[in-house]
Amino acid sequence: MTYIARADEQTMTEPVTTKPAIREWWPAVKRGFLGRCPSCNQGKLFRGYLKVNDCCPACGEELHHHRADDAPPYLTILVVGHIVGALMLMVEERNVIEAVWIHMILWPTLTLALALWMLPLFKGALVNYQWALRMHGFETVPNKVDGPGGAS
Repeated sequence: MTYIARADEQTMTEPVTTKPAIREWWPAVKRGFLGRCPSCNQGKLFRGYLKVNDCCPACGEELHHHRADDAPPYLTILVVGHIVGALMLMVEERNVIEAVWIHMILWPTLTLALALWMLPLFKGALVNYQWALRMHGFETVPNKVDGPGGAS
């Protein structure tokens, strides 16, 4: 007696698992600080001040998966607070500026300027870090650029 498998019967096969290529996180983070695509390092990461492109204009890498949320502002506040706080203490200890009105103009202006400068840097680094670790939807997207981490 021979057994003939019917087309509607399910066959037991092991799922084929292919391990995705490793993405180096440090080059991706450096590209993020520069506002560049994590994959090709050619396209712009942002289309506005903080608005991330849906995909890279150069290589087509999908970037809309990111979930930066509150981390970039938190990191910005943390770093700017330490810089400005240390500078305020240093200036106050050395009595460099004695007029209070100069303090009232200098420190808020410096704080605002540093925060506006650092916020896109931290957001770009975080989005590219998520891409490198295949977080929040980036795990399903294959690399667009061949080689270890794309062009540096």
